[in-house]
Amino acid sequence: MSPSLLLRRALPPWLAFALLATACVTAVILGHDGRRAAQVAMLALPLLLWLCWPVERPRWRRVRAVAVSAGIALFLVDGAVRAWLASQYQATPDSSLVLAAAANTTSREIAEYLSSQAPAMALALGLLLAGLTLTVLAVHAATRGSATLSRPGRIAIVALLALCAVGYLSKPWRRHHPLVFWPAWTQEVAELRHAWSDQQGQRDQLMRNARAASPTVTAAGPSTVVLVLTDSVNRDNMSLYGYTRSTTPQLAALAREESGRLLTLRHAWSVEAGTLASLSGLFSFGERDEDDPAGRAQHLLALARSAGYRIWWMSNHDDVAVDQQHARLADEVEMINRQPGRSSASLDGELLDCLEEALVDPAPRKLVVVHLLGAHPHYRLRMPAGDNPFDDDSDAVDKGMIRAGHPLWLRESRQDYDAAIRYHDGVVAETLRLTRQHAPDGGRGAWMFLSDHGQEVGHSIAHAGHSPGTAAGYRIPTLMWRTGAAFDATTAQRPFRADWAAWTLADLLQLRWTGMHDERNVLDPRYAWEAPRLKAPVARFDQ
Repeated sequence: MSPSLLLRRALPPWLAFALLATACVTAVILGHDGRRAAQVAMLALPLLLWLCWPVERPRWRRVRAVAVSAGIALFLVDGAVRAWLASQYQATPDSSLVLAAAANTTSREIAEYLSSQAPAMALALGLLLAGLTLTVLAVHAATRGSATLSRPGRIAIVALLALCAVGYLSKPWRRHHPLVFWPAWTQEVAELRHAWSDQQGQRDQLMRNARAASPTVTAAGPSTVVLVLTDSVNRDNMSLYGYTRSTTPQLAALAREESGRLLTLRHAWSVEAGTLASLSGLFSFGERDEDDPAGRAQHLLALARSAGYRIWWMSNHDDVAVDQQHARLADEVEMINRQPGRSSASLDGELLDCLEEALVDPAPRKLVVVHLLGAHPHYRLRMPAGDNPFDDDSDAVDKGMIRAGHPLWLRESRQDYDAAIRYHDGVVAETLRLTRQHAPDGGRGAWMFLSDHGQEVGHSIAHAGHSPGTAAGYRIPTLMWRTGAAFDATTAQRPFRADWAAWTLADLLQLRWTGMHDERNVLDPRYAWEAPRLKAPVARFDQ
C-alpha cells in the first residue's frame, strides 16, 4: 500500500477538513492584510463548504475532489507569491514596481532571476510543494466520510453560501480571487508593455516640443524650487483656512513666521475631481489634449529640464499612469510606495529624507516634485495608528454634523479625515522648512503646495470620498513661499485654478519661452481669471 493511501486512511475526515481550513486561512493571511484577508477568505470558503455537502455517486466525488484540490491550490500559490513579493520587495503583485518589472522582463531574464534567487526560494518552494501535496491528500481524506448531512447542517451551509455570494457579487472583492486576479494581472502586464512604446514616444515628443519653444531661465545664479503635490485635501478642513478644528497648526505657525513671504491663496480650485485628469491639466498648463493631432503639447517638466533644471520626482503613490505620463520626464525618480490602491499604509513622512537628499545635491538649478498621498481614502491609513486627536470628545464640528442629521459613520469619517489632515500638516510644513533651510546662497528658493482635488466628507451631502458632483470635490489649498521680496497681499484673494498652476510655477522657476500666457499666472499683475466649467454647481469662485 502506498504511503499516500496510508495517510489518507489514517487521517480522520474532521482532521483533514481542519487542515484544509488552516491551509486556506494561512495562505490568505500571508497574502493579504486586514479587511482584505477577511474578504478573500470568504471567497475561498465555498470550496470548504462543498466538501461538507453530501455527494452519493463516486464519479461526482472524484470530480469534486479534483475541483476542490485545484481551487485550494490556487489560493495557496496566490498567497505564497504575494508573501514572497511582500517579504522581498514590500510590494503587491499589482504594484507599479512589480507590473513594470514583469512588463520589462524577457524569458531569459526570468530564468536568470529564478536561478539567482534559487537558494532563497528553495525553502519557500519546498513548503509550498508540501502544502499542495497535503492538500490533495487531505481533500480525499475529508470526502471519505458519510455522505449524509442533517437538516440543520444543510441549512447552515446554504446560509454561509448565501453570505459568500455577497463577496462574489462585489467587484472590489471578486477581483482578488486568484481565478480573476491573475488573468487580469497578465492582461495588465501585456497592456502596459504595449503602452510603454507609446508613452516613451509621447515623452520624446514633449521634449522636442520643449526644445522648440526655447525655454530660458531669466535670472542668473542657482535656483531651488520644490513643488509639493498632495491628494484629496479640502481646504475647508484646514484651520489655516478658518476651520474650527486645529488641523494645520504648523502651517499656521509658518504663515506667522514668514509673514508676507508665505502666500495662502484663499480661493483655490481644482477643475477635476480625480488625480490623473488633474495632474494632466496641471503639468500641461490646462491645454494638453491626449489626442493632440499636431503634437504641440507642452509639459512643465520638459520645459524646465530643457532650460537646465535637474528634476527629481519622489512619490508616495503607486500609480503606473502617473509614473509614465509625468514622473519619467524627471532625471531622478524615487517611488517609496509598493502597494497600490486605498489599502496602502505608506506614510508621507517617509519622503522627507528623500527630499533632503535632493536639496543637498550640488546641481545649481533644481526642481523637486514631492507627490504625497495626503488624505486619500482610507483616511485612517494616512496617519500613524492611534494618532487621532479628534475621536474622543464631541466638539463644535461634531455637534454641527449632528444638527445636520449626518449619521455616526460619517461623523467618524470626518474625525479620521481631519486627523489625516493634521498629520499631513506636519509633513507639508517640514517640506517648507527643508526648502527654506537649503535655499541657495546668492540665488533663489521657492516652494509651492497644492492638492490635486478636494474631498466630500459630509460638507454638503452624506458622503465620504471623491465627489465630482459637489463643490467639496474641487475646493483645494494652494500655498507659495519664496526668498526675496514678499508677495503682494492682494494676491491672496484672487481666485485660482489648479490647471493654471504651471504658469505660476514657471514664474517661481523664472522660466520664459515662446508661447507664454502671463494672464494665467496668478502672481502676474496682468492675471485674468476665467471661471472653469465644473461638474458641480458653484455659484461663486471667490469664496
